[in-house]
Amino acid sequence: MSALVPFADGGYAYLEGALAYSQGVVALPGFAIERARFARPVPMAEGFRRIADFLASRDRPRTALCAAELRSPRPFSFGGFGEFNRGYVAVLQDWEIFRDGRNPVARANVAPEVDPPAEPGFHAFCYTVPAPRGAGSSSLVWHYCRPPIAEIEFEMDLRGVSVERVLA
Repeated sequence: MSALVPFADGGYAYLEGALAYSQGVVALPGFAIERARFARPVPMAEGFRRIADFLASRDRPRTALCAAELRSPRPFSFGGFGEFNRGYVAVLQDWEIFRDGRNPVARANVAPEVDPPAEPGFHAFCYTVPAPRGAGSSSLVWHYCRPPIAEIEFEMDLRGVSVERVLA
């Protein structure tokens, strides 16, 4: 099992995972995790721009991004998934989140069976905020989706956040 690694610049700790995602995150003391969901999936480049603007509007650094929920129109091939991940990680490097070969951001990426997006993009994201009492309640939400790679049969995404917003 991976060790919990503090990411102080973001206000969270993570379990080390793969190139494109960590195995999960938890708020550090003095912080809470909040979630913002787009009303409709937002294409990748626009999603990163809107996330940066949202975080700036709340006086949070881009390093506060701790989780990404992505949606794809259909499962990728393994090669296509690798190419997709390289572009995703390049932005995290530019934001100074991906460091020393480690990615602290947790991620889910699924291909909805019903009403898939036209192109890969963001469904939602989580970020940290200062909070004296930590995270609040949790919930379970079911999405009828396929994993992001054709040869994989199962993908799971769980969270517990203190606040959830829907962005137009």
